[in-house]
Amino acid sequence: MGKSEFDAVIIGAGPGGGATAWGLTRYGFKVLVLEAGPAYSPSEYNLDRTDWEQSAFPDRSKHKERYTFGPFQKLGTRLTEIRSWNHLEGYVNKTEYRTANAYNHMRGVGGSSLIFSGEAQRLHPGAMQMRTRFGVAADWPLSYAELEPYYCLAERIIGVAGPSGDSVRYRSEPYPLPPHQLSYGSTKIAEGFRKLGLTLTQNPVAILSRPYDNRPECNYCANCVRGCPRTDKGSVDVTFIRKAVDSGFCSIRPDCRVTALKAGASDNITEVQYIDDTGAVKSVKGRIVIVSCGAIETPRLLLASKGRYAPDGVGNESGHVGQHFMETIYWFSVGMHRDPLDSFRGIPVDGICWDFNAPDAIPDMIGGCRFSPSVAETNLVGPVNYAKRAVKGWGKEHKKAMRDTFGKALAIVAMGESLPNKKSYIDLDPLKKDDEGIALARIHTFLEEMDIRRIEFMSKKTREVLAASGVENIFEEYSAYDIFNSSHVFGTCRMGSDPRQSAIDRHCRSHRWQNLFIVDASVFPSSGGGESPSLTIEALAIRTSDYINSLAKRGEL
Repeated sequence: MGKSEFDAVIIGAGPGGGATAWGLTRYGFKVLVLEAGPAYSPSEYNLDRTDWEQSAFPDRSKHKERYTFGPFQKLGTRLTEIRSWNHLEGYVNKTEYRTANAYNHMRGVGGSSLIFSGEAQRLHPGAMQMRTRFGVAADWPLSYAELEPYYCLAERIIGVAGPSGDSVRYRSEPYPLPPHQLSYGSTKIAEGFRKLGLTLTQNPVAILSRPYDNRPECNYCANCVRGCPRTDKGSVDVTFIRKAVDSGFCSIRPDCRVTALKAGASDNITEVQYIDDTGAVKSVKGRIVIVSCGAIETPRLLLASKGRYAPDGVGNESGHVGQHFMETIYWFSVGMHRDPLDSFRGIPVDGICWDFNAPDAIPDMIGGCRFSPSVAETNLVGPVNYAKRAVKGWGKEHKKAMRDTFGKALAIVAMGESLPNKKSYIDLDPLKKDDEGIALARIHTFLEEMDIRRIEFMSKKTREVLAASGVENIFEEYSAYDIFNSSHVFGTCRMGSDPRQSAIDRHCRSHRWQNLFIVDASVFPSSGGGESPSLTIEALAIRTSDYINSLAKRGEL
């Protein structure tokens, strides 16, 4: 390739893009990060306002229309017990078809880590061999042992607080910080797990349990999803991006939407086209191009970048770009405990039960799941949502019920393995386009029988644990069975050793385009049994940056 303005152009400033930027700047690479959303300052988050509970993260993205959905499957009549409902309004989805709430992500410097709850879990090693062991999904073309040192490095950068004693996920070094203690409400749930012969342990989280890296310890406000004004949550903007920029080798351009990758005759990406924050059409060249837009927007960009040398879209020579889409398989149950718990305090997801996390841990089923206390993720951290969703009535009786009830809610969230199927994929909408005339990503989602059986298992176990924890009545439940509501999405640019069955290789490099890398959850061959993907993305990103450096040293880029 000819001389480029930057050594690397990274598209997306979330966990994949941010960690890759940091990884490359360690070696002196001159890096440009193009981010479609704005840069945020922790000082602008809404937690100091009197109406904080009615304020979400202050999304300043200029363009809201981001994706569409294909047709949804019809709901069965035999499974009413796993539909989403609330005691005040009945079924949340009142139609006969599965519907969508949202694909929950954030555009901005830091990506969806700006609004994540801080979970920082490693993938179960058994989930990396799903094809060999069970004949489903695909095997990862690298082992847990190969990824383990990079997990350690990512944990040190973001400041993970976690417990010792995980016999499944081998560790070569302890967590950087001691674990957070369970909140009082979560100790009640831990008692419920124990009564059923199960174990709730402290969750590994990118939330500081003591001061670390010039950032303060957590104050346990439970509002991580609204943004962290204290910077104790290890979002990408205050960790990887900050360190990359401080190196002097990284430039960040917010509000710049990439519209196309231009492919050349020499199997290289020659140019990245984008629209800057003024609306001007621009382009930039980099010796290396890294796409880190997530499992929805990454395939959209690749498929939209058709041209003379890439008639089916960049990187889509095998036809696997957009395929193998995996979503969040979830279940929430929320109930009222008999005792005052102040359950609105603490970190959002302080505990986790791994007992059913292995891919063969649930009887007569392929794919695992995990369970966690999660009052904060159900948004019951203030009185307004109690008044709207938990407490019936009006006037004096309602006021009395609020006083008697506030702080007594307990919730458990379960998340499970999502197995790819041919009816779940991402393509380009033939009718809907964005402001620049580029087709929007269209999400096709379908739950197969195994997914539905897993939701049934999660629902039954969650209800059992809540009852054993002292919850006297459940007042609402939410389910992936009838509502698509995903924050963890995977698999649309699968990594693999066989170019005919995957989009990228074991180093996240395109099988054909020699200077193109993809680093986000789209590369996952399997989803795991409910683990949050951000730490695995960051570990892959650091590993990829090491590989890029080795190629550069050999003169192969």
